[in-house]
Amino acid sequence: MLQVQSPLNESEEALVKRVMDVGFSVHRALGPGFRERIYQRAFCLELDARGLSFESEKRIEVQYKHWSIPGQTVDLIVGGIVLVELKAVPKLRALHRRQVLSYLKTMNLRIGLVFNFNTELMKHGFRRVVN
Repeated sequence: MLQVQSPLNESEEALVKRVMDVGFSVHRALGPGFRERIYQRAFCLELDARGLSFESEKRIEVQYKHWSIPGQTVDLIVGGIVLVELKAVPKLRALHRRQVLSYLKTMNLRIGLVFNFNTELMKHGFRRVVN
């Protein structure tokens, strides 16, 4: 079996796993059916309860040539390392992955996690995106 090496170091990978645990915990407690805003609030409460530092609804500026374009917001940044995008949509699409990749590039981050809470099982609504 081929082992894929993570581009993250051990402490970064440990943080990613803790953030994944938060998402799975929130989904287990709430299940599907709520608006995205409810999941985001629950996610923040759970991050705080676990002592994880985070920024919610972080505003970013997109660089275009020599201009900065404001107006973009990302759901969460955990520990200054992990970008978290929360969804409550019928199905994750390639568009969601591309969106996270764009955020990662803009913010010079390497790892993003997408959680779609509108699934019966979170394993069907979770994606790990690496820049």
